[in-house]
Amino acid sequence: MRNASIQGHELSAAWCTYLCMMELLASIDCYFWSTSRTICLWMSLVLLLQYSKTVVSKSDYLIGLGSYDITGPAADVNMMGYANAEQIASGIHFRLRARSFIVAEPQGKRVVFVNLDACMASQLVTIKVIERLKARYGELYTEQNVAISGIHTHAGPGGYLQYVVYLVTSLGFVRQSFDALVDGIEKSIMQAHENLRPGSIFVNKGELLDASVNRSPSAYLNNPASERRKHKYDVDKEMTLLKFVDDQWGPVGSFNWFATHGTSMSRTNSLISGDNKGAAARFMEDWFEKNGIRSSDTNESGSDGVPRRVSNIIPNIHDNYNKLLELAASFRSSPGSPATQTMSVARRVRGALRQADKPRFVSAFCQTNCGDVSPNVLGAFCTDTGLPCDFNHSTCGGKNELCYGRGPGYLDEFESTRIIGERQFRKAVDLFEKASEQLKGEVDYRHTYIDFSQLEVTLTKVGGGSEVVKTCPAAMGFAFAAGTTDGPGAFDFKQGDDQGNPFWRLVRDVLKTPDKKQVDCQHPKPILLDTGEMKQPYDWAPSVLPIQILRIGQFVILSVPGEFTTMSGRRLRNAVKTVLTRSGNGEFGSNTHVVIAGLTNTYSQYVATLEEYQVQRYEGASTLYGPHTLSAYIQEFQKLATALIKGQPVEAGMPPPDLLQKQISLLTPVIMDSTPAGKNFGDVSSDVPANSTFKRGSTVTVVFWSACPRNDLLTEGTFALVEMLQGKDTWIPMYDDDDFCLRFKWSRPSKLSPRSKATIEWIIPSSSSPGVYRIRHFGASKGLMGSIRHFTGSSSAFVVA
Repeated sequence: MRNASIQGHELSAAWCTYLCMMELLASIDCYFWSTSRTICLWMSLVLLLQYSKTVVSKSDYLIGLGSYDITGPAADVNMMGYANAEQIASGIHFRLRARSFIVAEPQGKRVVFVNLDACMASQLVTIKVIERLKARYGELYTEQNVAISGIHTHAGPGGYLQYVVYLVTSLGFVRQSFDALVDGIEKSIMQAHENLRPGSIFVNKGELLDASVNRSPSAYLNNPASERRKHKYDVDKEMTLLKFVDDQWGPVGSFNWFATHGTSMSRTNSLISGDNKGAAARFMEDWFEKNGIRSSDTNESGSDGVPRRVSNIIPNIHDNYNKLLELAASFRSSPGSPATQTMSVARRVRGALRQADKPRFVSAFCQTNCGDVSPNVLGAFCTDTGLPCDFNHSTCGGKNELCYGRGPGYLDEFESTRIIGERQFRKAVDLFEKASEQLKGEVDYRHTYIDFSQLEVTLTKVGGGSEVVKTCPAAMGFAFAAGTTDGPGAFDFKQGDDQGNPFWRLVRDVLKTPDKKQVDCQHPKPILLDTGEMKQPYDWAPSVLPIQILRIGQFVILSVPGEFTTMSGRRLRNAVKTVLTRSGNGEFGSNTHVVIAGLTNTYSQYVATLEEYQVQRYEGASTLYGPHTLSAYIQEFQKLATALIKGQPVEAGMPPPDLLQKQISLLTPVIMDSTPAGKNFGDVSSDVPANSTFKRGSTVTVVFWSACPRNDLLTEGTFALVEMLQGKDTWIPMYDDDDFCLRFKWSRPSKLSPRSKATIEWIIPSSSSPGVYRIRHFGASKGLMGSIRHFTGSSSAFVVA
């Protein structure tokens, strides 16, 4: 791993110098050598250490990385992203995490970047995280230098944003979702802070061609042809990666930015998942654990990267198959039994493998200008005919509900998620191993709050001169309700609608009728929801937004609170880079790297170009603040970039409201859990067949009597576990519910039933070692009086051959 880093080359140079010195000393009739070899040896070692210090130990930065579980309630809660009221969480595909890095000058400024396996950042979450950080660290970490960004998975629990329009399908605010995020982000940053050590950062970038397509090509084509000719593709294909190298431990993490939506998992999926970016992060962290850590009691690793122990029950498994069956037959399913709250944490696979004295490798796959970018790379087709959808409106026979994008694993959304995740992971590994450009220079930042509902924007006219225009209070167009090819909407809405519909106008007017000023300001968007002017029971949409620039040497992050389309992102990056490189002070040159961190610090939907806005596809209809939204962002980011270059402060701006005390929740709480007479929580309801043998690639399914996962999120623990027999009676953890191959599914017979079951499915990886295995379940039940009791149970043993 280290031979790809500059550190390795510098150490080699130092060692060569040492050998040369020893050869020189040996070639002369040194008095010291003849009288005291020890003195001579120490002299040479001192020279070596001094040389090594100059080339290796001198670091420009302190670096620290952290990661923590943010998996929210895996039952009853609506998922955030598709706005599909029927998409209710009922289990876990794999867990969600907050991954953070801190970069600090040893005696200077510092910046924090947090990447969330969540649909987007939330203003309320950001406010509360900053409050906690200030209480813990004073003014070390504030809204000025902390960025919190979402990967845009559409398979995470909702209810954690503070504005009404984002809480409708979740039946209001969900405190458990909110707390899981705030707690996890804080702990992730705390880890990064505690891990701060001297280190170096390297940057690399390269093209990834098969993980993204433009889902609104008709809108993209409305951009000027002269501008489009400057770009080879209609989406950004470039991945930019940072590699973090600790002076002592070597590589400790990587963060990369690449544009593709978190919509490989469909609008009907009900399992919590980090989608393709979360999967890529899991693959890369496991890959590094496999390649970077060799445990003394581990001699084989799985293809998913987690070091695995090989069975030592029988020396030659293939020659002793009958003995394996005999062993498995001696372990019948265990009845459900009480467990401690921390038992599932102790049994976690990755928790058990962690080295206490070394920072854990953290890899994050961050989101950027993904507004019109889809991972469903096969294109959009009609479900009734199999033919391509209408190009301009993404409809099938005039109906948008039948037009769906197809992922590379079509018809299997889990396979599509794996493929797109794996493609990002493999590209990241390639960039990681070849990264050689080192970041050098200051750490700095600028942040301000802007009221986008009435911002004056100065535009340069084509023929010369300028004009002043304004942004508008937030509003959503009719095409917003049409959805996208990643997740189409319902009724008779369609993309590309710049007229509206009389019936839906009547429905709209029941809520709020936009006045003429707003209609004219938003033109040509026909307003479906005038969210910026809807204030009951509290604000429906944000008006005040944070914008932010983080700088680490020649690397610059633009924190934007929305989803920029491909061309919008290009224009913003170019505008900021122009300001930086033309400043005249020489700090920024041709090697300046500017990335957009999308969905950061809060959420305000989409940002389309002026030309795309005219077409009024989904992205244009969801550009809240009118046709000049992008120009407003460019103007304000240019101001931040100018202040950054000149070392000048910027006005803080009026902060957004804290609406926590106004939140309303209609989600029914868990009343109690129960099991049938004679059954315990954790008992097996449906076991593996007796004396069963499974081949790699097949699926093992076990069903347990269970309880609602909302009783305890088992943070940093697991609801599901695959254990392997070692020796005669020792079971070791092999896979848990943070593994891509293990799925935890929860169900109840009816919505109000106190009874429920947990179905655990293990798709046996090809890398799994032959041996004796069993499936184990952890959970927590709620009694009628509110007491929470933890439990566990396990299946009968079976053989993997």
